[in-house]
Amino acid sequence: MNRNGPSGFTEADGTIENSSNHEISTLRLLTNSSKHTETKSICQKYPYVSAMEENFAPFRFVYPEFLPDPNIKWRNRVREKLERMDMLKRRSNLDIPEFYVGSILSVTLSDRNAPGKTNTFVGICIQREGTAMRSIFTLRNIVDGHGVEIAYDLYNPTILNISCLRLEKRLDENLRYLRDAPAQYSTFPFDMVPELRSANVPVPVNPIKVKLNPRPWSAKWHLWDLKGVEDSSEQILEPWEMRRFDRWKFAEGFDTNKYDLMRAYRSTIPAEEQTEIYNEVHQQLANLSASLRKQKRKRTFLKPQKTV
Repeated sequence: MNRNGPSGFTEADGTIENSSNHEISTLRLLTNSSKHTETKSICQKYPYVSAMEENFAPFRFVYPEFLPDPNIKWRNRVREKLERMDMLKRRSNLDIPEFYVGSILSVTLSDRNAPGKTNTFVGICIQREGTAMRSIFTLRNIVDGHGVEIAYDLYNPTILNISCLRLEKRLDENLRYLRDAPAQYSTFPFDMVPELRSANVPVPVNPIKVKLNPRPWSAKWHLWDLKGVEDSSEQILEPWEMRRFDRWKFAEGFDTNKYDLMRAYRSTIPAEEQTEIYNEVHQQLANLSASLRKQKRKRTFLKPQKTV
């Protein structure tokens, strides 16, 4: 599992990660004067962190799809720039809210087989993957006693609306283990009312510990470094499983990865390049969010009419 976040900074940038735990609103962060003094003090304490890098650090959590694939084989600077332009154009027509793995979302999709009809699905976001126009998020819910998961392309043109009903994070970056958990952890009503949240409050982290069902499981969750799963006797490894696990760790190089100085560079996007990308798009994102908020207020306001 990738523990550095979606194309995130390396472990050497732990100061940036710790200081950006309150990544609530990237557009508010750039205009908040109180954050300027905090940024200045951090930059004085850690000279290798520039003020611009500190300001744009939360962007990699709110807009992870703008970062390219760190695999050098799939890099193409011209294609990446064109994709960022396409994503900004799509965001001008669709308000994509801030959400994380663990947030409750409602997605309204136009039915291509029935013109004029729409489908709405509500569920918890259990996974975010992909980059740029290939960004995907997966929602899970229990419908009529059966687990239903739907994977949406974030920039799918048939999506009409994305609403965040509950904005929160979980202890893990992947919640696929909910497939092997009781239904109560994945059941959400389709008529769920959006929860109001103050603009200046950090995104809460739900510390819930999920208790898995007895084996068999869909994956070997006991081998994953999961913080949101309750420890149980089911996760204790047998001696033969431990030997097999040790052989697998040795074959994958887990014991030698700490000596690989280029491993973090190959698996992440450098902080300087992230800053360059977000410096390119942050102004357009600010303008788009402001215009979409204006349009939403206009739609909700009904002009009073004269009554005779």
